[in-house]
Amino acid sequence: MNINLRGYLQQNHNKLTWKEGIQIISDIVTTVSMIHQENAIHRDLHSGNVLFSQINQGFYVSDLGFCGPANIPLDSIYGNLSYIAPEVIVKKKYSFASDIYSIGMLMWEISSGQPPFIKKHDYDLAIKIINGMRPKIIPGTPLEYKELMEQCWDANPMKRPDIGTLLYKFRDLLRLYTQNKNEQRIICKCMNINNSQLNTRFNVNSSSTNSSFFGSFSVSSSNWNISSRVYNFENLPEPRNATKEEQDAYHSIQFDFDLQDGMIIG
Repeated sequence: MNINLRGYLQQNHNKLTWKEGIQIISDIVTTVSMIHQENAIHRDLHSGNVLFSQINQGFYVSDLGFCGPANIPLDSIYGNLSYIAPEVIVKKKYSFASDIYSIGMLMWEISSGQPPFIKKHDYDLAIKIINGMRPKIIPGTPLEYKELMEQCWDANPMKRPDIGTLLYKFRDLLRLYTQNKNEQRIICKCMNINNSQLNTRFNVNSSSTNSSFFGSFSVSSSNWNISSRVYNFENLPEPRNATKEEQDAYHSIQFDFDLQDGMIIG
């Protein structure tokens, strides 16, 4: 029986290595590349419809978005809000670039073990996404991975890489990690991290990053809704990228809310 990416991460994230994480996103990019080569757009990429094949031991994308409900109003969108590109939320127009944005969110989910924006999917979240708020990048994320992720979720679709570029970049990155004999765990629970782990350098080139991630595991994330739905938002501003100061303020407030809820979202 196949399992979706959300379930796979819940079961395996505490023992996942960067090589394995990059292999997952490489599988996803390969599938999306085949879709784009057919001049089609997926429209609804999220961890609920990325499946792990027990037979092939790899991931593939299912449930093309244009196969959604036939009665969606023309002024509405269909999908999972956490992964929907800001220009789609505002203008209801899907593109190859909107799929790339969703890949950026999947990259963050693989690195953190949590779905992005697990709070209520409502108008407030839509405004935050449009105003450039993105999940906080997990400490220890390799520079190459971080830069690709930020390019993918840029508010300007013209600045996002195309699927061919991503395919090349991830294959090259996977090759580097395959050659690296010192595989590191993608995440460590806070209680298991010691000083030697915190000081361990994890890189495949001249850029140094910490090997450890401060895990973001919570009971409530297992109840996160992985299904898509219809949204209808009105009177929205134009999408933009947030400033660093705005991002820092958002992450600080979000961290406080998560502590009140008894969990830590990285």
